[in-house]
Amino acid sequence: MLILLSPSKTLDYHSSLLTQQYTLPELLQYSTDLIQCCQKLSVDDISQLMKISDNLAEVNYHRFQNWQPDFNLSNARQAILAFKGDVYEGLAVDDFTQLDFDYAQKHLRILSGLYGLLRPLDLIQPYRLEMGIKLKNGTHNNLYQFWDDVITKQLVQQLSQNENLINLASNEYFKVVKTKQLHHKVIEPIFLDESKGDFKVISFYAKKARGLMSRYIIKHQLSNIKDVQSFNLSGYQYNKQLSSENKWIFRRSEEQLQHFKESN
Repeated sequence: MLILLSPSKTLDYHSSLLTQQYTLPELLQYSTDLIQCCQKLSVDDISQLMKISDNLAEVNYHRFQNWQPDFNLSNARQAILAFKGDVYEGLAVDDFTQLDFDYAQKHLRILSGLYGLLRPLDLIQPYRLEMGIKLKNGTHNNLYQFWDDVITKQLVQQLSQNENLINLASNEYFKVVKTKQLHHKVIEPIFLDESKGDFKVISFYAKKARGLMSRYIIKHQLSNIKDVQSFNLSGYQYNKQLSSENKWIFRRSEEQLQHFKESN
């Protein structure tokens, strides 16, 4: 199976590296095209385009200007170690063994507005370029148009004939994939938490759950898609009655969440 995640806006380039092993992104030629476009933007352009503060825009202006085509461990970091948002808090790579990194490298992919499709150990330089940004580049009006054919072709090449895709990416990022061209089963786990008697998607918890499920698959080195239904971290349980062939529902009651908090 192949797991698909979104990137994170929060980055870490200061903590100690957990591994010296790395690879280079396979779509760097496309990243270079985007960087050349971004390097023409002023701080004000970036602020308006990304809808961020002037201070954040200035940080990203310098990131674009300082971006170099030669990647190494002094100017870049492995993607799985660089991203530090809610999803990656759930993934919790701090205790990953070499076997875990090896499995992740083969079975985990991260969508990216700048790098297209990343393997966990691919080096990335600091950036912020969300997939939903309407960055014009040549004949393309936005990043979806820029990446859709490229990323879809890359996924087709990396999915073997018998593999399934576990989509744990956000809607913003997964929209870039032309699913009809994959010819593979796409499973979308949905995480519901109980709130005031109703079960619904709570963004903060759902993001962490996507990372937790990725961790579960990696740590157990799963090969059978059905085994993903056994996922039970943090109190989530698979609900067969509410699930369909492609949408798998995992629910957690308020009692299960409270029990998890008390036991940690």
